[in-house]
Amino acid sequence: MRTHYCGEVNESHVGQEVTLCGWVNRRRDLGAVIFLDLRDREGIVQVVYDPDLPEVLEKANSLRNEFCIQVKGKVRARPEGQVNKDMATGAIEVLGLDVTILNRAAPLPLDFNQENSEENRLKYRYLDLRRPEMTERLRFRAKVTSAVRESLESQGFMDIETPILTAATPEGARDYLVPSRTHKGKFFALPQSPQLFKQLLMMSGMERYYQIVKCFRDEDLRADRQPEFTQIDIETSFMTADQVMEVTEKMIRELFLKLLNVDLGNFPRMPYSEAMARFGSDKPDLRNPLEIVDIADIVKDVEFKVFSGPANDEKGRVAVIRVPGGASEFSRKNIDELTKFVGIYGAKGMPWLKVNDKAAGLEGLQSPILKFLSEDAVTALLERTQAETGDIIFFGADSYTTVSESLGALRLKIGEELGLTSNEWKPLWVVDFPMFEEVDGQFHALHHPFTAPTRASAEELEANPAVALSNAYDMVLNGVELGGGSVRIHDQAMQAAVFRILGISDEEAKEKFGFLLEALQYGAPPHAGLAFGLDRLVMLMTGASSIRDVMAFPKTTTAACPLTNAPGQANPEQLAELGIQTIVTEKATDSE
Repeated sequence: MRTHYCGEVNESHVGQEVTLCGWVNRRRDLGAVIFLDLRDREGIVQVVYDPDLPEVLEKANSLRNEFCIQVKGKVRARPEGQVNKDMATGAIEVLGLDVTILNRAAPLPLDFNQENSEENRLKYRYLDLRRPEMTERLRFRAKVTSAVRESLESQGFMDIETPILTAATPEGARDYLVPSRTHKGKFFALPQSPQLFKQLLMMSGMERYYQIVKCFRDEDLRADRQPEFTQIDIETSFMTADQVMEVTEKMIRELFLKLLNVDLGNFPRMPYSEAMARFGSDKPDLRNPLEIVDIADIVKDVEFKVFSGPANDEKGRVAVIRVPGGASEFSRKNIDELTKFVGIYGAKGMPWLKVNDKAAGLEGLQSPILKFLSEDAVTALLERTQAETGDIIFFGADSYTTVSESLGALRLKIGEELGLTSNEWKPLWVVDFPMFEEVDGQFHALHHPFTAPTRASAEELEANPAVALSNAYDMVLNGVELGGGSVRIHDQAMQAAVFRILGISDEEAKEKFGFLLEALQYGAPPHAGLAFGLDRLVMLMTGASSIRDVMAFPKTTTAACPLTNAPGQANPEQLAELGIQTIVTEKATDSE
């Protein structure tokens, strides 16, 4: 039906007759002449209809936005002074010789020139995706997946599918369950990741596996989460953590160089402990120059219990952020707003200190807590933070987790508000994660229970699990975790030790992971892997604010689909066939 795409017509086609198909992006009626911007997935071209063909002009006059049409015409150079340098096709236009309406468009429920609610955009997603911005994002996503395949396959990786209907996997979120008709009362689980199967593939001798795969997690959502998302899943045999990082870093560097012409350079490595100490996050945004500075040793003997209490608690933390030149930027009202902000992360308050005139000593400082601090403590504080006249210092004093999370979030907020965060690309590897985290006396795997420890035997691990480090690694870019992975446990004794530490009984382990444990008996090779979030990667590379803007048909933040009205109810016959009954509860009234 067409000879060319709209966005590909150029000066080399001048004098040629072309047939184009697409949608009316815009129509301008100048009386004797009608201009159309015709759009397809490759771009926009201007079509001109003039009075020399009155019948064709009349048909063109009936066109409206988003009519689907076929245009026949002759390519000509635009007149002098009318070249549009902002359009790829701006040097030419098509003189319309005929037009065929393939399908009319009713009045649109979306306004292509205005902001539409996300609910409406998702309800009419097929219209929303026509917007050039959205079309380009999906085109870019396709280029990313193509480049990923090219890079991995050039390094000997095989694309192997794993099951979608499977047993539950230990990824930390709720599973989506699928009832079995042939095994009434039993359920499949949709995979939170292909974790167990990719390990089994290594035990099968595949050595280098990858898959661009759908994963499903029933968890609370936010901008970078969806109930179904896509992973670039990678697993290798006979490779160390360093080698896995080398292979995957090479892939990401090639991706950015090929698609964005950006050289990310070599990725620095940072231990988890340093990331938390300096940035309050295990995915630090290195574009932001603000850092957290610990001061517990300086204030452990002050009379101010808000500081001395956490300073003398092994699970507490007292730390500060110095904002250069911030004294004049933050009024009392601004500080109150920031105090409410850190309260979201559990902080009970946020003391502050302004350095109005450093040379004036204590007289040049301003703070509601200054009277509680000794002169020696203040002097040591200013020296450690390297504070200068015009700076402001924000304090955090609480549990280690609360201070880290609140000050970590605060540095990001201030960095954005004051324009301190640069527009560079800042990648890094975060390594040496704790093997476990302890909650109410119970150990939990920080990653998953198949992650191997670093330089520890099974006996040493069980003897002191609280200090054990995992052989895990996360790739971080501009404060976003692109992917994470680890060396896996391939030894039965080590796996059994980890299960015991996690409080998983032999019976539970056999029930949940029996097939994997059995496979470990038959010469399982050392193996390691990593999984990238494809949606997050594309979101970063395209500058989108949410992964929903780089997915064709995403869900809302309540895990619903306005387009298809999913999830929906099943009819009684379907439920009976599956052996399922539903419990209907009435919604609480406002008076309740």
